[in-house]
Amino acid sequence: MRILVSGATGLIGSAFTRVSRAEGDEVLRLVRRPAKSDDEVSWDPSADTRPDLAAIEGVDAVVHLAGAGVGDHRWTDSYKREIRESRVRSTSLLATTLARLAHPPRVFLSGSAVGYYGDAGDHVVEENSPAGNDFLADVVKDWEAAATPAADAGVRTVWLRSGIVLSTRGGALGKVLPLFRLGLGARLGSGKQYVSWIARPDHISALRFLLKSDDVSGAVNITAPNPVTNAEYTREIAAAVHRPALLISPAAALRVALGEFAETVVTGQRVLPARLLGAGFTFAYPELGGALRALLDSQS
Repeated sequence: MRILVSGATGLIGSAFTRVSRAEGDEVLRLVRRPAKSDDEVSWDPSADTRPDLAAIEGVDAVVHLAGAGVGDHRWTDSYKREIRESRVRSTSLLATTLARLAHPPRVFLSGSAVGYYGDAGDHVVEENSPAGNDFLADVVKDWEAAATPAADAGVRTVWLRSGIVLSTRGGALGKVLPLFRLGLGARLGSGKQYVSWIARPDHISALRFLLKSDDVSGAVNITAPNPVTNAEYTREIAAAVHRPALLISPAAALRVALGEFAETVVTGQRVLPARLLGAGFTFAYPELGGALRALLDSQS
């Protein structure tokens, strides 16, 4: 299979590229600079510069994972614009480009997020659950809609509604592990909010599974089947590194430190991967404790 990947240097994209090549696939990486090798294709969504059509003609699949990190910076008005534009503009540019190809790819896996559901409290949400009405939910709705040109051109399009991806190499877990190892891990707010998570190896396996699942299109939750509360999440990380986690970060303090982004930290979604399970996908790490131990043992 010949696969075009955006965000190929990120936490998910780098692992997906490595695994796909190990399994014999050819991977072309979209880069935001002049291409330096045969496996790179230049583009620049911020300048509306499309990838060269000739360079991507004949790809079998496209996996779009690019976008500014939601929790990387305090949410100023300018960074909120960057969050939205980095997702919506890049998706629109890529989807319209695929629609222009003489031979479009068979499948387009387009990044999305469980933020679509907004603050769902402790209610179980699946792919057919309604959208929320906060900033991230609005971003995700526009982000998914931006992939429409590819779907309209006959490309099987899947929206990857990803939860928190766990890896010791970065992301939410990688950032907090040093604190937990010092015994400084803390429950966030009430701790009652749900965390929908997935181990990075399972996320990569799910993407590989969806590439070949010809009957699956539309929204797919990329989360483990057992979401946990933040209090449970905190306890499990502490147990995995054999340290206590007795601290609490009050919601008020989080709002001072993080601004508007704190609202996404003290609220959550109890997301189930109904469509993945229904399609026959098997999780290697369905439970948080086992996933954390495996990730720490393998440093992956």
